[in-house]
Amino acid sequence: MDEFIQRYVQAGQTSVANYLLDHFREVGMTTDQLLVFLQLRRYMDQGTKLPDADEMAAHLGWDKQKVYQLLHEMISHKLMTITTVTGADGQKQDAYDFRLLTEKLSQLAAQTTQQAAKAAVSNDRSAVFNQIETEFGRPLSPLEMESITQWLDQDHYRPELIQLALKEAVLSQAYSLKYMDRILLSWERKNLKTAAQVQREKERQEPRRTAKPTTNGQPDGGIPDVPIFKLTDN
Repeated sequence: MDEFIQRYVQAGQTSVANYLLDHFREVGMTTDQLLVFLQLRRYMDQGTKLPDADEMAAHLGWDKQKVYQLLHEMISHKLMTITTVTGADGQKQDAYDFRLLTEKLSQLAAQTTQQAAKAAVSNDRSAVFNQIETEFGRPLSPLEMESITQWLDQDHYRPELIQLALKEAVLSQAYSLKYMDRILLSWERKNLKTAAQVQREKERQEPRRTAKPTTNGQPDGGIPDVPIFKLTDN
């Protein structure tokens, strides 16, 4: 047992990124190519820059021709290249280079992040339409849907701000997009872009709002006197 442990430690270990193991197929690498990559990493970690195909074939239980074919495929599929490097002794030698594979994984990660962001935006937009329909208790008309789309795409109101305006309208029992639009415009004039900014402004204005004379339940100036309620910053 002691002899085995000694041999086990002396054999060393090969470190492989879990991200590669999770996504190797998505960057065009086959399972056989992954096995060849693992063998290459093993030898390269031990200092052998251009491992012998015969030795790798023996470890994998394949014939040498299959290993050569897989190496050629990995180069043609831009998963690796062969470059010339200068060793510590000043001698130049060929070596396998996997920077192309790393770039593919990096691009995949960026695409995944972009797709997740797009999905989140799409979900937020859907939530706005669904919430307005729910609170109004009826389906939105095509004209109303166009108005909401304009808020999002032309006026660039954040979904959270539209949802906050909806809450304000519901608390005032004003189930109207025109009422919501007046609220959104009042916030836009004050350069309030987020729900948290709106809440801070409400808290700052509270003393003056309670003392301000009103006409027909609204402050002078025509801006809706919307209720104040606490928000949680996201």
